[in-house]
Amino acid sequence: MSTAETDPEPTGPTTEEAPHARRNLVVLVFSNLLAGVGVASGAAVGALLAESLGGTSMAGLAQAVGVLAAAVASIPLATLAQVRGRRWALSLGYTLSTVGALLIVTAAVLGQLVVLLVGLTLYGVANATNLQSRYAAADNVGSGTRARTMSIVLWSTTVGSVVGPNLAAPGADVGGGLGVPALGGPYLFSVVAYLLAGLLLAALYRDRAGSAAVASATTAVGRTGALTALRWAWAHPRARFAVVTTAVAHSVMIMVMVMTPVHMQHGGMSLQLVGIVISLHVLGMFALSPVFGWLADRFGPLRVAGGGMALQAAAVALGFTAAAMVPDAGAHAGHGAATPPLDTEVLTAVALVLLGLGWSACVIASSAVLASVAEPHVKLPLQGATDALMNYFGAGSAALAGPLLAWGGFQAVNTAGAVLLLPAVLTMILAARAR
Repeated sequence: MSTAETDPEPTGPTTEEAPHARRNLVVLVFSNLLAGVGVASGAAVGALLAESLGGTSMAGLAQAVGVLAAAVASIPLATLAQVRGRRWALSLGYTLSTVGALLIVTAAVLGQLVVLLVGLTLYGVANATNLQSRYAAADNVGSGTRARTMSIVLWSTTVGSVVGPNLAAPGADVGGGLGVPALGGPYLFSVVAYLLAGLLLAALYRDRAGSAAVASATTAVGRTGALTALRWAWAHPRARFAVVTTAVAHSVMIMVMVMTPVHMQHGGMSLQLVGIVISLHVLGMFALSPVFGWLADRFGPLRVAGGGMALQAAAVALGFTAAAMVPDAGAHAGHGAATPPLDTEVLTAVALVLLGLGWSACVIASSAVLASVAEPHVKLPLQGATDALMNYFGAGSAALAGPLLAWGGFQAVNTAGAVLLLPAVLTMILAARAR
């Protein structure tokens, strides 16, 4: 590994910048909390709203449009951060999401599917903005505490993710009083949450003085595009490991998670249990983020990422085992399948928790590596390109998961997840050897 690949010395805010840095971190935590509420409020009813306006075939489009929008927005937001600073990029991201939520409410009132799709596209920018806030957090601390600081900002999303879905019913009531259909009401909370997050960042977040030096260095060597940044990462083992691991961990998580509810219903498990398992999975994704951040700072990101891969490997192994205990699950879909053994339900729940924990460990460890890239003209474009790949791979694995389930059941889905982990393991080994 070349010394230019990551910061050679722990660097952080100067004495003069320290108060601003502390305030920036508080702002990022609260803006992420608000954004989590905004995302989760709409996520609970998005598919239902799309179905009501365009039929069942449109139900899955709501999530797909949002994921693709997050992927497309990641690179422009990173470019704006490189040129104008994090404050502009994050504020603009939440402003676009606010407009998207307003368009969704408008579509619900007018019954217009096209307006809904445009709104969902802008609404999805919030996911990209939320993810990039973790890199903004790393800008405000020294390299010795980067991972745990990033993890705390990510962890704040947990509160919003838990509160958001519970606002569906109150949102319907509020919307009803304003003449908005029940399925459009929850997006009113999204409008308020995104607007407050954007205003908070615009009013209180301040980029470090070093941002000017980054912009100057970028101008001196020429602006780096996403593909150029990825080519640079491919030539540097640790950066390559971070890019691949982020995309792979997200792909495995999405592939298994999106098919778990379908598998559970095919196996005769109740909708209540499905909700509990998915909630536990989301909790696994965020609840222990600070622990993984501390471990990455203490023992190094490679070790933590390796642990995350092991957790995801254990998750797909348990998922495969649970599916094997209900061999005819697919045949009973929609026909009142018999209640599965308790062991199957427990294994499925444990597998989803481990899947979320593995995702958390891998993403935090990889993000810490990307935040430590020393070349100023590469750093931000590489972060944006990695987040874009993360979302593109997630969308691709989600699309692939359905045919896999139909062909070989939940065992095939988990087997594919295990195969997907191999490139990440390989890049981790190569990074460790280069080090």
